[in-house]
Amino acid sequence: QVQLVESGGGLVQPGGSLRLSCAASGSIFRIAAMGWYRQAPGKQRELVAGITSGGITNYADSVKGRFTISRDNAKSTVYLQMNSLKPEDTAVYYCNQRVLTDSYWGQGTQVTVSS
Repeated sequence: QVQLVESGGGLVQPGGSLRLSCAASGSIFRIAAMGWYRQAPGKQRELVAGITSGGITNYADSVKGRFTISRDNAKSTVYLQMNSLKPEDTAVYYCNQRVLTDSYWGQGTQVTVSS
């Protein structure tokens, strides 16, 4: 069974930076597509950034140029570097792993952008 554990969330001022990490258990990380999603209060969960097993990335328009997703297969970890944070980035951020029809979620980490 795959377990995903996120870390790195917190409170940051507008314009600041945070780096989220998601450590995955199991042996399928190398072949899995990984993604970061977020859900703000009263809103649907949305894709923030994704990275394929081959390293191809995609981003939501709202974070392009500010966020960077990366992966370290040796550590079975995916990262989300978030720069120039805005109050509208405030949400619970979730890590997702997807292999064929199987999808797994982490427990989420809170990111709050406020002065």
